Amino acid sequence: YTRVWIPDPDQVWRSAEIIKDYKEGDKSLHLKLEDETLYEYPIDLQGNELPFLRNPDILVGENDLTALSYLHEPAVLHNLKVRFLESNHIYTYCGIVLVAINPYEQLPIYEQDVIYAYSGQNVGDMDPHIFAVAEEAYKQMARDEKNQSIIVSGESGAGKTVSAKYAMRFFATVGGSASDTNIEAKVLASSPIMEAIGNAKTTRNDNSSRFGKYIQIGFDKRYHIIGANMRTYLLEKSRVVFQAEDERNYHIFYQLCASASLPEFKDLGLTCAEDFFYTSQGGDTSIDGVDDADDLEKTRHAFTLLGVKESHQTTIFRIIAAILHLGNLEIQGERDGDACSVSSEDEHLANFCALLGLEHGQMQHWLCHRKLVTTAETYVKNMSVQQVLNARDALAKHIYAQLFNWIVQHINKALHTTVKQHSFIGVLDIYG
Repeated sequence: YTRVWIPDPDQVWRSAEIIKDYKEGDKSLHLKLEDETLYEYPIDLQGNELPFLRNPDILVGENDLTALSYLHEPAVLHNLKVRFLESNHIYTYCGIVLVAINPYEQLPIYEQDVIYAYSGQNVGDMDPHIFAVAEEAYKQMARDEKNQSIIVSGESGAGKTVSAKYAMRFFATVGGSASDTNIEAKVLASSPIMEAIGNAKTTRNDNSSRFGKYIQIGFDKRYHIIGANMRTYLLEKSRVVFQAEDERNYHIFYQLCASASLPEFKDLGLTCAEDFFYTSQGGDTSIDGVDDADDLEKTRHAFTLLGVKESHQTTIFRIIAAILHLGNLEIQGERDGDACSVSSEDEHLANFCALLGLEHGQMQHWLCHRKLVTTAETYVKNMSVQQVLNARDALAKHIYAQLFNWIVQHINKALHTTVKQHSFIGVLDIYG
């Protein structure tokens, strides 16, 4: 009997057997489902849409989808499901594309010895793996003398950031630098910094990248890493001032609040994340299994490894703390809401000004007024509470975006090389 796939509201696709020959012009197919129930499947005669044919069992579980006799949605989904649930394989090829399913747990398939096992092998010789794709890119760069790129795409929570990290780790291991510059360690150290300032908890993913990044890893004539360059795209600035329910702001804010009691952070005036408007709108400020204070240690270590001076690190943390204080300013409405003011006693205003070295009186005045310049004269106009809140949020977003760009520039400076680049491999990680 011929086996087919039919759409199903619960399982998406169900398998069935045709138990009666189909003749042209028939309005329905007589099918038997896997649970032995009989089912008449109506056929759309205008659209001439017959159900998808099912692959023979011998092909199910193939590690390359292009080896299937029939390649369509139900066949792809079924094959991936069988490999994932029955064989515990998260990787499957589809030609030169690697399909990865996020297992939402740590798997022991990324150790150093696995990297060496894949290094130098051909794609078809080993099980599908991110390292096999990385090895293919490395080999083609060396053999064909052509630059390569790996594109990592997928929906939110699919595992793009982790896949891009493993690809970079592969290149850092097999293309380790010839000199003692330790450049591959610096390339890998850029990850915890970018995750701290550009990743956040969303409802779909505890560590979601809220920006796109393209990292170009440069190699010399002997195919050793000599440097890298990173470009970022479309940072989600609105997250700095607003988070939906069950979501968080960027990790760095919580890392800093969790470490507020450290002596070097005493003058930041920080308390726990629940106390700040910009970090508490989503509700729960912690993530299961994540220690924010411990993560700040890793972030600081990565900054040091990339040659960011202690004084610069202190300034970065002062700016981040200042943004939190800016979000907590108390703005009082006056005169039917057409004007407003910030109390000169407001401790958050005092902290904001002290951290950024601003004049207290000027800040207090210009938060609530704006200047209009015409050809003839200059006016200073009052602003309503809503206008002040909007302006304050815009200022917070702008400060954060500038800080983000400065850090990216600094990372690029640390990864820059004066040695002539012979070729490169690019890794593009764009969010869902």
